[in-house]
Amino acid sequence: MAHRIKLFFVVVICLILLALNNSVGGLSVGVKKGDWIEYHVTTTGTPEEGHDVTWARMEILGVEGTQISVNITTKARNGTFWSEVEEFDPASGNVGVWFLIPANLNTGEVFFDSSLGRNVTIEGFEQRSIAGAERTITHSSTPERIKSWDKTTGVFVETVDVLQNTTLYAIADKTNMWTPQAFKGESSALLYVVFGFAALEAVVIIVLAITMIRYRTKSRKQ
Repeated sequence: MAHRIKLFFVVVICLILLALNNSVGGLSVGVKKGDWIEYHVTTTGTPEEGHDVTWARMEILGVEGTQISVNITTKARNGTFWSEVEEFDPASGNVGVWFLIPANLNTGEVFFDSSLGRNVTIEGFEQRSIAGAERTITHSSTPERIKSWDKTTGVFVETVDVLQNTTLYAIADKTNMWTPQAFKGESSALLYVVFGFAALEAVVIIVLAITMIRYRTKSRKQ
């Protein structure tokens, strides 16, 4: 009994530490190491070097408290790839170009952007299909930027950035942070097929067994 009580308290302490690791100072971090998300990107105008992007990917390399290490990879129009590791910290306002913000923010709540030197207010939310699944999407904007985030993770899923000579549009199309609904449907259909074949096999076995019993009974009577 004493051993069970001790084990119970160890589990509780571990859960508390995990919660503290993912929520510091009231801010919730919604990503973990290994998470990734990819974007389809289009540009108009005459983008400068580094902004002529057609594809992008963010991968979470590590999370410690509210500090998040991210590898960002982009593909230019000419097919070349560029990659760089960046450090974000929503608690201190280091959110990049609003790449990663605190998770689970509701309409009217704010996050701090150190580059602007002010708070940014979540203007609203809606249910949308993003990267194959229905998600709760929040959004905010400035005259130069319109950004949308997946509420649960705080990762941006859509953006319109008005730069000096170009406008950049990006939308998430693949991720491992949630399962596409189409895949769930395919899995369910496959499961039904498997169970269907299993049921058919069971029926065949039962019929064969009954036939065999009847045959043996008839043979004994003769």
